Amino acid sequence: MTYLLVFIGGGMGCMARYAVASLVAKHYSGSYPIATFISNTLSCLILLAVLMLLMADNNAPRWARPLLIIGFCGGFSTFSTFSFETVHLIKNGNPWVAAVNVMLSLGVCLAIAYRASR
Repeated sequence: MTYLLVFIGGGMGCMARYAVASLVAKHYSGSYPIATFISNTLSCLILLAVLMLLMADNNAPRWARPLLIIGFCGGFSTFSTFSFETVHLIKNGNPWVAAVNVMLSLGVCLAIAYRASR
């Protein structure tokens, strides 16, 4: 049953990531990979919210972790795309944009993760 929950959550997260990328593509044409930043940041915020809810409730449902944390957040966030887009920025002559991408993405997401661990 756990595998099914991870599978369903992952599918929902991948579809949410696709929706964010599609929406951003319609309204943004800059060189900064904002869709990946938004997806990763939202995924961290969702992870924080779910963890806070699960920690506050000793009787949290057993399906919440595999469905929401492992599945949805795992499917919604994307380190591989972040890495690829950063290398692409460097190779296309945008090393400063790449550096901002790394610092901003890691800084924001690590700050959210730090908050979640408190």
